Amino acid sequence: MADLEQPLLHPKPVKVYPKCPGCKVAHLVVDGAPPAYKELSFVAIMMLSNALPISFLYPFLYFMVKDMHIAKRDEDIGFYAGYIGSAFMIGRFLTSMHWGIVADKYGRKPVMICGVLSVIVFNIIYGFSESFWAAFLSRLLLGGFNGILGPVKAYASEICSDEHQPLGVSVVGTTLGLGMIVGPALGGYLSQPALKYPALFPPGSLFDRYPYLMPCLFVSGLAAVGLVITVLYLPETLHIHNDEDAIIDGQAYNEKAKLLEAEEETEEEVEKKRVEKAEDSIWAVFKNRHLVSAVLVYCTWSMHNMAYTEIFSLWAVSPLKNGGLGFSTTDVGNVLAISGAGCLLFQLLAFPPIAKILGPIATTRYSAFLALPLLCIFPFLADLHGTLLWSLLIFAAVSKSALAVATLSGSFLLINNSVFPKQRGRANGLSVSAVSFFKAVGPGAGGAIFAWAQSRVSNILPGNQMVFFILGTVVVADIILTYEPFLPKSVDKPKHDDSEFVATAAVASSQK
Repeated sequence: MADLEQPLLHPKPVKVYPKCPGCKVAHLVVDGAPPAYKELSFVAIMMLSNALPISFLYPFLYFMVKDMHIAKRDEDIGFYAGYIGSAFMIGRFLTSMHWGIVADKYGRKPVMICGVLSVIVFNIIYGFSESFWAAFLSRLLLGGFNGILGPVKAYASEICSDEHQPLGVSVVGTTLGLGMIVGPALGGYLSQPALKYPALFPPGSLFDRYPYLMPCLFVSGLAAVGLVITVLYLPETLHIHNDEDAIIDGQAYNEKAKLLEAEEETEEEVEKKRVEKAEDSIWAVFKNRHLVSAVLVYCTWSMHNMAYTEIFSLWAVSPLKNGGLGFSTTDVGNVLAISGAGCLLFQLLAFPPIAKILGPIATTRYSAFLALPLLCIFPFLADLHGTLLWSLLIFAAVSKSALAVATLSGSFLLINNSVFPKQRGRANGLSVSAVSFFKAVGPGAGGAIFAWAQSRVSNILPGNQMVFFILGTVVVADIILTYEPFLPKSVDKPKHDDSEFVATAAVASSQK
């Protein structure tokens, strides 16, 4: 009788992996853990150094291409500037999926280090570029070697508990938005310093010969700070479990423990291991219908947002007779600056509690719904003047920017929730690769639609009304993608790998 009862007295042993980097930070993600403010602040600095190179070149790109003397006419400058401006996204589109695979296999941190290094090296090369091809290739290589965004979105969710995941995603979105605002300002103030500040930079000096080097050096310097922080202070979060290093009940994992596990392994556990092995395949990401739907939500809204950003500026500066506002570039800059500031405040203060209460699906869906009436308002603002025009325009622009941030951040959560932790690197790599293509399409499509609508004569949705109507149809498509059968309710919560969380719980409890 004693022998028959013996197995009941020895439950299946629990393995702990003290050398696993993910297990060492597992205390950050257990229920009830406080927000990882220190780690998130380091992520923010590193992400800012990655976000600035995306947009800092736009204020001086026209003049840089003009100085290259590649365009035969001034009208052709925009053609070549467009190629340089899109080179970064092209490079990112080609390699983001591969960087995601590397992040899932070797860790998030090596990919982040490589990405920050690429900013330091290729950004300086871009500043020294005196020919079109040197500038184009340096931007292309910068995008190709910069695979940070996907792994960082996975990383932010892996240093936060389920309760604080919206905060982690908000930090990533906020620093990206800050980079898009601060970047152009840096490029505008620091480019051509010999012309703007001749007393400090006399003719023949380094910055006179290379008038666009200074903003590149500044951004690369910040990236160097981000590199130090990444190397020294950011922990790895990928779980790497090696049975040779495992400990069971305070003792090394030996052959006897292996035999005990094998004897107690059920058919269900065997099937689970088979499924987990299949999930390690790259094709598992493409076959995940829920992930594909979440990526489509992200890409569709990103394309809409890029097109809206370009169309808004074109509409605002177009003449009153064409249905525009007749604004100067300074007026447009003021509106965008106020919108950006409001957007950042919303992202930091309002989005985390809203996403926590509603969940990512509802947050994404309702934000898109609320954007529809705002799009209907814009074309009729051209009939207003003075204080009323500015008041309604600022309200509509700030609200639209805040809703855009909520939709994009909600889609970040949906992507992470659609896969297991071990797949997040490649899943976010897929999303970044896909969205880079959509972001390249958005401005071109938006400009073409705007030019067509300006010359269109019709009693049905005349002029700019047609432009904003088309923008609204893209939003409707995005809303449809947030409903079942595209997105099930299960993606409101992140997926957990149970085998991984056994070690997580053990390490977390031992550290308390």
